[in-house]
Amino acid sequence: MKGAKFKTLTLGIQHALAMYTGAVLVPLIVGGALKLSSEQLTYLVGIDLFMCGIATLLQIWKNRYFGIGLPVVLGCTFTAVTPMITIGSNFGLGAIYGAILVAGVFVILVSKFFSKLIRFFPPVVTGSVVCIIGLSLIPEALKNMAGGEGAEDYASISNLALSFGVLLLILILYRVSKGFIRSISVLLGLIVGTVVSIMMGKVDLTPVKEASWTHLPHLFYFGRPEFHITPIITMCIVCLVCLTEATGVYLAVGDICKQKVTQKDLERGYRAEGIAIIIGGLMNAFPYTTFSQNVGLVQLSGNKSVRAVGVTGTLLVILGLAPKIAAIATIIPTPVLGGAMVALFGTVIAYGIKMLSNVDLQSTENLLIIACSIGLGLGVTVVPDVFEKLPSTLKVIAGDGIVVGSLVAIALNGFYHVRTHKEVEAVVGERSIS
Repeated sequence: MKGAKFKTLTLGIQHALAMYTGAVLVPLIVGGALKLSSEQLTYLVGIDLFMCGIATLLQIWKNRYFGIGLPVVLGCTFTAVTPMITIGSNFGLGAIYGAILVAGVFVILVSKFFSKLIRFFPPVVTGSVVCIIGLSLIPEALKNMAGGEGAEDYASISNLALSFGVLLLILILYRVSKGFIRSISVLLGLIVGTVVSIMMGKVDLTPVKEASWTHLPHLFYFGRPEFHITPIITMCIVCLVCLTEATGVYLAVGDICKQKVTQKDLERGYRAEGIAIIIGGLMNAFPYTTFSQNVGLVQLSGNKSVRAVGVTGTLLVILGLAPKIAAIATIIPTPVLGGAMVALFGTVIAYGIKMLSNVDLQSTENLLIIACSIGLGLGVTVVPDVFEKLPSTLKVIAGDGIVVGSLVAIALNGFYHVRTHKEVEAVVGERSIS
């Protein structure tokens, strides 16, 4: 029994480490752009981790009203970064949180309608979307392998050796080990990589020393919310984008876990995200969505336990309340994370390809759906300024490779495969005559 509990704890830690960097980057980027003080930035990172934990726990708690009950981890969405910076610069911090609160209510209200769109997500669509998700993450992984964009030692031999060493260790562990060791190969890679980094002098322990021991959530920490129509519309669009991304993740994880995701499941999943967004807005955190990097971890580790993700959610809540403990994870060097990310994100791509193997690839229509959706999704990810001249509201949609690819896949599938009522009646009539 003790061994099972230790295994669950270790897998939960591994999930937390896999999403940690993505979770703290959003508040760091937004807070830095809006010139927040170090004290305000500390609060923002802490409350973000706290709310990531709450959002994750809400999602895995499957009940009558909310929660999809799958091993998914939620974190701050990168889709909201640019819009929030724009809103904060033009309208102030209060307008960001007013827009987030309204958007959270909006997500809850549209969850029932949005869940009915599941018939527009057959394997040719979901497989393409999962591939796009993985492909869109790979550039970030490679930047991290080199040391992180803007780093003084970017692309140095030591950074590349460290990152490739971590990747190689993960691959070796996965090849020579079985069971539990294999399932935590990513975590072991991160630990060994960090130890080697300390010996190389690449680890700065200052963040751990300077961080405080306790930190409590504060209602309206940055002041009362303000409500302006343009920020509200923008944030609602951002949340629709998040639901589109989440749908692909839910279906992918459901497929990995051999669990059929129904329309009701999607509705509860969307509703849980809406509730998390509202609570986050009240505590001055940011919008949340499912983190696709953890999909790769579920597949790579072979562990599909919701309990492990429950440990992750609880751990994130604790980290949010104890900044000094949370700071320990921040000392993991960027190249070490980059090496692990390649394995995780690559696994997401591989699983998308596996989903596409169930598609009739003799069909030219299916090939066009895959080609155009992945081509445009990857293209926008690599060249994000291709839609630079569009209005700011449309740029929220067109500037995200995952969303562009998803919308193209859905639209082309509808164009080629979704029949009208007249076409269905004609087919039924032909069958009855024959």
